[in-house]
Amino acid sequence: MRPLPAEPRLVLATRNAHKVAELSRILAAAGAGDGLAGLDAFPGAPEVPETGLTFADNALLKARAIAAYTGLPAVADDSGLCVDALNGMPGVFSARWSGRHGDDRANLDLVLGQIADVGDSRRGAQFVCVAALALPSSPPPGTDPHPQPGREWAVVGVLDGSLTREPRGSGGFGYDPVFVPAGAGLTTAQLAPADKDAISHRGRAFRALAPSIAQHAYT
Repeated sequence: MRPLPAEPRLVLATRNAHKVAELSRILAAAGAGDGLAGLDAFPGAPEVPETGLTFADNALLKARAIAAYTGLPAVADDSGLCVDALNGMPGVFSARWSGRHGDDRANLDLVLGQIADVGDSRRGAQFVCVAALALPSSPPPGTDPHPQPGREWAVVGVLDGSLTREPRGSGGFGYDPVFVPAGAGLTTAQLAPADKDAISHRGRAFRALAPSIAQHAYT
């Protein structure tokens, strides 16, 4: 994991070290990677419950809360796996599909078990990511009885593909070992990080968000 900047300018609203590393790579390649810090740089930052019913709801909830807490522009995402044979689930519940948040292997095994009898031609799925940028209110909360809400942006990235029957590869995280992008022969866990970033749902979403970050977050 890269060292934290002395004076963070943009907060990545996650403590997931894998995600901080991935988003840092993507934003740096898109020219919006200056002064990035994850939530480990802000030990008292709140854990924001993902209570929304859509990826956009959850991404904006997290970005707004962290922008308000830190007084800095904040970037957040919500992403997940949408399986055709499961009517788009696990969707926003991807990280806790097995009942325990962040248990990647249990989540993966449950999805594979649920579609074990589904034929190869019907194992379509999509990785979906909504990336959000929220600016802190002006002036900060508590300093004015009528603060102006911060501006915010949200964009979506989608990667189509299908699910394997067994995990393959040791890279990535989450459902990467069982997801094969459309037209590819490798799972996203078998791809080199740069190759995965070039096609991934997060890569697509954050590259689309990068111009807004460059224009509004560093001014």
